[in-house]
Amino acid sequence: MSNQLRWGVLSTAAIGLKKVIPAMQRGEHTRVIAIASRDLGKARKAAATLDIPKAYGSYEELLADPEIDAIYNPLPNNLHVEWTAKAAEAGKHVLCEKPLSVSVAEAKTLLTVRARTGVKIGEAFMIRSYPQWLRLRQLLDEGRIGELRAVTGFFSYFNVDPKNIRNKVESAGGALMDIGCYMIHAPRYAFGQEPARVVACIDRDPAMHTDRLTSAILEFAGGHAIFTCSTQLVPYQKVNFLGTRGRIEMEIPVNAPLDRPTRIFIDGSGDLTGSGITTETFPAADQYTLQGEAFAKAVSEDTDPPVTLEDAIGNMAVIEALFRSAESGQWVAPGR
Repeated sequence: MSNQLRWGVLSTAAIGLKKVIPAMQRGEHTRVIAIASRDLGKARKAAATLDIPKAYGSYEELLADPEIDAIYNPLPNNLHVEWTAKAAEAGKHVLCEKPLSVSVAEAKTLLTVRARTGVKIGEAFMIRSYPQWLRLRQLLDEGRIGELRAVTGFFSYFNVDPKNIRNKVESAGGALMDIGCYMIHAPRYAFGQEPARVVACIDRDPAMHTDRLTSAILEFAGGHAIFTCSTQLVPYQKVNFLGTRGRIEMEIPVNAPLDRPTRIFIDGSGDLTGSGITTETFPAADQYTLQGEAFAKAVSEDTDPPVTLEDAIGNMAVIEALFRSAESGQWVAPGR
């Protein structure tokens, strides 16, 4: 591999065109050299707009390009595993958008593929490469808030367009898959373990049938996590990590802004007026650039990507368990 990891992108998905590709083009060790669409015209238009050298009219053609080292896969959720496997079989490393699969069983098939091909397969939780999340890990490890006992989260936006991929059941859309996955990933990351059991309440859109409002409790050996996510509420996001001696609050945990610093608040006193809160500020940065750089480093140094296949399977196990819980009305133990 050259000094730069050469990327090919599967599809002209909006997240790729608007966020990930421009961000990776600014990376020191990442270079996007090709994009594919089942519509060659769309691929050529995207390539021209984003100054990408190659455009392909099929995903297969892109995977056959020997100059491509890695694939970014932002296809609809139900196509993630199929094309991640095909990319790996073509000898390409893969960074796949979250959620990496639509089921645990499906995700596990990639374990065999990875073992056979020897490529890196990572899930694109871009937050895991961002400074505020790395700092959170450091603060928790240092015992800054004592023993972590609770994680609370909220993540919502408003989108009722039936044509939007996030609102299509057949594409594994809905709140839990699209944004609830972050609220599951956060406590798993913070506690450093898997929940023993979970319970959920889900409200589905009467026409689109996707979950539009989901609330859940996750029980860990050392504490609890609770969250609500919605695709039909005012946009909002916040995560709190509460310990026996303090609290850490992330102001904008997922969609870190590009035009201003990101902040976390550390409350070491418990004074409800806020007098004991200190603020740590992180300079504006593009988390998608950082994600690409971290993945390129994993490839060049032959280390694990920030979010491994095993981690992705663990997150999907919780998602599956929450869907089962909502149907049964009972607590469910995630199965891996």
